Amino acid sequence: MLRFVAFDMDGTLVDVASSWRSVHEHFDDQNEEGLNAFLSNRIDDEEFVRSDIRIWWRHQPDISVFDLERILAPVPLMPGATELLGALHARGIRTAIVSGGIDLLAKRVGRELGIDYVLANGFRTDASGRLTGEGIIRVPIWGKERILAGIQEQLGFDPSETGSVGNSEIDVGMFRRSRVGVAFAPEDDAVRRAATAVVEERDLSKALGALLGTGAAGVATAPARSQPS
Repeated sequence: MLRFVAFDMDGTLVDVASSWRSVHEHFDDQNEEGLNAFLSNRIDDEEFVRSDIRIWWRHQPDISVFDLERILAPVPLMPGATELLGALHARGIRTAIVSGGIDLLAKRVGRELGIDYVLANGFRTDASGRLTGEGIIRVPIWGKERILAGIQEQLGFDPSETGSVGNSEIDVGMFRRSRVGVAFAPEDDAVRRAATAVVEERDLSKALGALLGTGAAGVATAPARSQPS
């Protein structure tokens, strides 16, 4: 029996691909230039966040965390999220969000789903809550394995007692620190190959069987991979 399950947020616990992109779409804008620069290693996580904020400033120079909370308020939970988290908690399994997404949304999702531990990225603000232009990086985009290892040590869970659920290559690091890794509605083959099970349907409750080791309709067993020691 697993004792702990870590979840990605964007595209996993919530039914949007990116919380950052949701804010851009609110302003009918995008940050393809920043994304391309990050993916080509020309900027780091901190500068990527700065580039997002600069775009928001063009539309709303005094944007605050309260504005961001309102913008993100319509973001829906993934279908099946309430059922899955309820079933895990009923079995005494502890849960966490480990996300490179926006912490304002992660905290709301954590409250709604009763998640025990929430870790995501945020913003530095002035006394009134307005963004200063700097981010707070708690979960580097390519650093989830290290972050999950720290949470496991802090909470006292071994990788052999851990499951994780994510939808992209960014989440593969969590799978390496987990006995069970579920690729949920995967957006790339890298996450499929790294997982122990794959759920193609956008219904998070379908991951329960994989996490509990009982199997379930809609869950495919992924190719064998080495298990954490």
